[in-house]
Amino acid sequence: MIRKAVLPVAGLGTRMLPVTKVIPKELLPLLNRPVIEYVVDEIIDSGFDSLIFVISYGKEAILDYFDVDLGLKSFLRDRKKEVLLSLIEEVEDKIRYLSSIRQKIPQGLGHAVLMAERLVGNEPFAVVLGDDLVDSDVPCLKQMTETYTVLSAKTQGHSVIALEEVAWEDVSKYGIIEGEKIEDDLILIKRVVEKPPLEEAPSNLSIIGRYLFEPVIFDFLKKIPKISGEYQLTDAIQAMIDDGYPVYGYIFQGKRLDTGNLKGFFEATLHYAMKDSSLREVLRNFCSKLL
Repeated sequence: MIRKAVLPVAGLGTRMLPVTKVIPKELLPLLNRPVIEYVVDEIIDSGFDSLIFVISYGKEAILDYFDVDLGLKSFLRDRKKEVLLSLIEEVEDKIRYLSSIRQKIPQGLGHAVLMAERLVGNEPFAVVLGDDLVDSDVPCLKQMTETYTVLSAKTQGHSVIALEEVAWEDVSKYGIIEGEKIEDDLILIKRVVEKPPLEEAPSNLSIIGRYLFEPVIFDFLKKIPKISGEYQLTDAIQAMIDDGYPVYGYIFQGKRLDTGNLKGFFEATLHYAMKDSSLREVLRNFCSKLL
């Protein structure tokens, strides 16, 4: 059973400047909840109980959001604001085991994951990116853990990475894989290419921000070279494949929403507004007046 999830949230959020100069992008409000809470809900609903945040300077507010605020609770209780108190307690009770480690200097996603090695220990774990949301009937991470468990009966030392089919003209924005189809939704990955030009892309299957790793990934993260000042997680994945460790790509069921840029954040806001019956009517009425 995989219990631990690593959330690398140390990035500067430059694609969402200027607001991210003072507010972590993970705490930007998507309706009345921050983006990171949607991600945490997916992790908890998938059966994980230990969350490890890799933070940087100015990101402590993410931890504060999920921590207990005795002063605020006392204030709401004294004023008989029971509904608001229940909302606060719901957030505070989400994570059973919460820990963090600081990435002092931004050196890429691979370095951020490596920072969590001591807290992860010698057990399989998930890596979940805080700006990738997946709306699905069965949580994306749960789909992956179920696949991981089935594969465990056949192989050892394996990893599972979430994949999404993207438009060919967008392949240069993502990590793209080349592999052999095992089942309709499962691919044995042979090669990972980080943001390839269109003419060099081996497929249009992109990696999204959901990974299940064996702890052996840390050994490869320590060996990969730094490129343009960063250690790339995809380089460690490729090194692991080359060394004989099987890495599978899982084509998940659900809708991915990238909140790390303005266009994607706007689309995510509209998506979740349409899922709320009261806000759906507000949105429809507003749009009808514009047409």
